[in-house]
Amino acid sequence: EHCIAQDRALLLIAEDIDSMNYGIEKVLEGIPGFQTTHAKYCDEALLKYKKALIDNDPYDLLITDLSFKQDHKETVLANGEDLISAIKEINSDLPILVYSIEDKPYRIKCLFDLYTINAFVLKGRYSSLELREAVSKLKVGEKYISKDIAHYLYTKEAEEITDYDITILGLLSEGYTQNEISTHLDAQNVSPSSVSAIEKRINKLKTQLKAKNTIQLVALAKDIGMI
Repeated sequence: EHCIAQDRALLLIAEDIDSMNYGIEKVLEGIPGFQTTHAKYCDEALLKYKKALIDNDPYDLLITDLSFKQDHKETVLANGEDLISAIKEINSDLPILVYSIEDKPYRIKCLFDLYTINAFVLKGRYSSLELREAVSKLKVGEKYISKDIAHYLYTKEAEEITDYDITILGLLSEGYTQNEISTHLDAQNVSPSSVSAIEKRINKLKTQLKAKNTIQLVALAKDIGMI
């Protein structure tokens, strides 16, 4: 894993709320060596990141929120995921810490799987302590996940959920019957598409998510951010 310099490290914070920016900076005052730059828009953060590369003084860590409130200013990058994706295309090794109120475990798992983020801190009552701990972990090349959600991300059940499962859950949430799901999957050349295979998969998902019926299954899938 990429380690952050111990003596002098440049930190880019993408956060649109002033109080949060101030809070992050205060938390990091206890960790020596950090110099921080702020950006209230994702586009602004990307421009600052690119300029630092041109100046041959690149950032060592990005801390970003996921949600950014839209205002009169036109933006290309609408949210933190867009920013992470854009920066990862430039430098796939840059350590990234997501600091967000997002608490849906499956969505957070996707941030680690798809965007290879290095840390996730859930904004909340104890987030200052967790933020400091996360940055300390990142400095030595370790990952960090808030304790409130870490247990789910490490479960066997989370690892076994596939894109095929997500597709079925999405169609169920739209009111499709198993027969209609079968027809839809067949038309999309998705296999297996038989009704029996779909029923078997739904039953397995009920067991994994501890759902008593299909309605509860869809509700639980929404709760954890699968659909």
